[in-house]
Amino acid sequence: MAYIPSEIEPQWQAHWEKHNTFITKEDPTKPKYYVLDMFPYPSASGLHVGHASGYTATDIVARYYRMKGYNVLHPMGWDAFGLPAEQHAIETGEHPSRLTYRNILNYKATLQRLGISYDWSRELYTCDPSYYKWTQWIFNILYEKGLAYQAEVAVNWCPGLKTVLANDEVIDGKSERGGHPVQRVPMRQWMLKITDYAERLLSDLDSLDWPESVKEIQRNWIGKSSGARIKFKISGRDDEIEVFTTRPETLFGATYMVLAPEHPLISKIASAAQLKKLVSYRDESSRKSDFDRTELNKNKSGEFTGAYCIHPLTGKNIPIWISDYVLMSYGTGAIMSVPGHDERDHAFALKFDLPIIQVISNTEFTKNITDCAYSGDGILINSDFLNGLDVAAAKQKMGKHLQENNLGQSSINYKFRDWLFSRQRYWGEPFPLLKDANGKILRSLTADELPVTLPEVTGYEPTADGKSPLANATSWVQVEQPDGTIAFRETDTMPGAAGSSWYFLRYCDPLNAQQAFSLEKLKFWMPVDLYVGGQEHAVGHLLFSRFWTKVLFDAGHCPVNEPFKKLVNQGMVCRNGAKMSKSKGNGVNPDLVINQFGADAVRIYEMFMSPLTQTKEWDESNLGGILRFLTRIEKHLLDENGNCLVNDLPASRQDLRILHKTIKKLTEDIEALAFNTSVSQMMIFLNAVADSGCRNFEVMKQFIIILSPFAPHLSEHLWNKCILKEKHSPNDAQYPFVSLAAWPQYDATLVTDDEATMGVQVNGKHRGEITIARNADQKTAVDAAMNTPTVVAAMEGKEARKIVYVANRILNFVM
Repeated sequence: MAYIPSEIEPQWQAHWEKHNTFITKEDPTKPKYYVLDMFPYPSASGLHVGHASGYTATDIVARYYRMKGYNVLHPMGWDAFGLPAEQHAIETGEHPSRLTYRNILNYKATLQRLGISYDWSRELYTCDPSYYKWTQWIFNILYEKGLAYQAEVAVNWCPGLKTVLANDEVIDGKSERGGHPVQRVPMRQWMLKITDYAERLLSDLDSLDWPESVKEIQRNWIGKSSGARIKFKISGRDDEIEVFTTRPETLFGATYMVLAPEHPLISKIASAAQLKKLVSYRDESSRKSDFDRTELNKNKSGEFTGAYCIHPLTGKNIPIWISDYVLMSYGTGAIMSVPGHDERDHAFALKFDLPIIQVISNTEFTKNITDCAYSGDGILINSDFLNGLDVAAAKQKMGKHLQENNLGQSSINYKFRDWLFSRQRYWGEPFPLLKDANGKILRSLTADELPVTLPEVTGYEPTADGKSPLANATSWVQVEQPDGTIAFRETDTMPGAAGSSWYFLRYCDPLNAQQAFSLEKLKFWMPVDLYVGGQEHAVGHLLFSRFWTKVLFDAGHCPVNEPFKKLVNQGMVCRNGAKMSKSKGNGVNPDLVINQFGADAVRIYEMFMSPLTQTKEWDESNLGGILRFLTRIEKHLLDENGNCLVNDLPASRQDLRILHKTIKKLTEDIEALAFNTSVSQMMIFLNAVADSGCRNFEVMKQFIIILSPFAPHLSEHLWNKCILKEKHSPNDAQYPFVSLAAWPQYDATLVTDDEATMGVQVNGKHRGEITIARNADQKTAVDAAMNTPTVVAAMEGKEARKIVYVANRILNFVM
């Protein structure tokens, strides 16, 4: 009987669905394990085999813990709002929900074909009103706690897409989708005060079992800096400029001031002769990304404002410039420039012939300060009351001086900014707010007034002035109040990250119509024990999810302060050396590979390629070898007519040892996510029992169980044919599906080798090997060596002057 996956696999998928095999159990007497994949966005391009790698890994873990007797939560859903569906709607006129749900069906069908054991009864869609009702409810919590506010801020505006984009949606000054130019413009937007949680988001990273690379990305993004805020009065005016610096000890070396081109003071202080140039420069800067503006090696540019500020220590006038290497979003949007000790300032000073003063000296720094900036440690010079102090002492003394003379104060600054939380789009969550005609917020809606659902609109194109298409839905925007007055809805929508910032909580209680989730359910399931997804979400989804969880924790709605206990970033799957993606045209459709080799072969190959976290190269030619491995398993257990070949012949000790070594290896490997070595061990097992001819019922039963997380379809097939039909005891019918069978325990006495193979030396040179009982005495080892021809030949008939013997390791004859 040929092994034909296309016949076996759909049969077992249908059985699992019919019998609700993977419905989540909630037995309080058993431990829980919550294993989760990052919420996928259902794009029109569908899944590729790179996505399947992470999904297969979490499924193996879920199946393993289910068999270990845990309550396992392994759900799936869809991050279904977002720009791609809206762009499709603009181009075709089709409602974005239709494309979204078509894509979801496509994704879901592929995941089901792969045999992923999701509990589909908990399936979520962020675009479903029954879900985003609670996203709106959480927004109200943020609003009521003062963490949601509106402000005029510089945003990434994309004229091509007619919407605001988040920083992570802009690559090299262009939109990630479509490659349209993006410019920075001021707009009134909804913001979330994630910066209020900066210190907790930073310090709590230490408690997480996350890749250090992800934690470091978040630390750098948050960007905590200790320093001082220093006030510079503007010459001839009452205004002053405050700067933040991490190097207050270098203040005597400040020779000019630089403002961000968007700084609000520019229009006040600029000379009439310069204002036109400054406006032109600001507009030019707005078309550059923050990365382009701050790149260290970029050619510095700028304009003199015509104004001066007063150095707070020397009283001298120093010129005020603008330059795009200063960002309005960092610090105060102004810097004191110390070109002697900062590379960017130095390059700018050289270009515009500005003074450079050295204020830190080090005998190891022998270059001229006009040729190179010095950023290292040393002794203060040219700095009045700081002269002769080292940097640390000077920093402390300068801080005290600034404080005592009301010139500034010690300060901590964070690089990251508040979360820009509104989009000028249709396909997103509406805000649950009512405003008056002047835009003033009247109130947030109560829970029983939610959800605020999206209206039908005639077009999905944003308005000419950049407003959401919702602005044209007059009957929806205008809301008559009980007193007869008209209130107005907010026409911006929330970003796609809103729904994905809390979905892991809803999975714990997805059918609750009265609450977003019950606190008792969260106490049982949270935090997520294993979260698998890409590192690219480090400063987007992963940071936002941590923020929302902390807010809900503070509000008493969530029992945990952190959502994800352990995070694993699966490695990229590449093809022809490049990461699989739609844009590169190198994605491999899992359905096509399943058609040819079967889902179990795809699953095992995905795990066998390399360790989960490493980048791997897709080579379809290797799938044939995996298919042959699975075919060999079936042929070992079934004859050509499909009859079971297992028997009651006793298993040899060697067969039992390889079985229990395999159980031990897979138990340890799955918990360590070392799936590639698990596959190798199963191949070793198969070779061993094929050589010995072992088909003992208990041995093969336990092998089918441990094979099942990796190859669930074939395992169910063999379980049905060889265990249920050939049951050798009443207990063998206990589990109708191998997917629900108990994971076997290994026998510790069988996983330790009884024999040791050790080298034999003559005068320190290797001359042969012997295999003897472990911990055998010296006489036994010598006798075995004397029966080894290569050792006897090397001794040339002589007796050893000395014998060095270390049990299980070495035997050396010294002649």
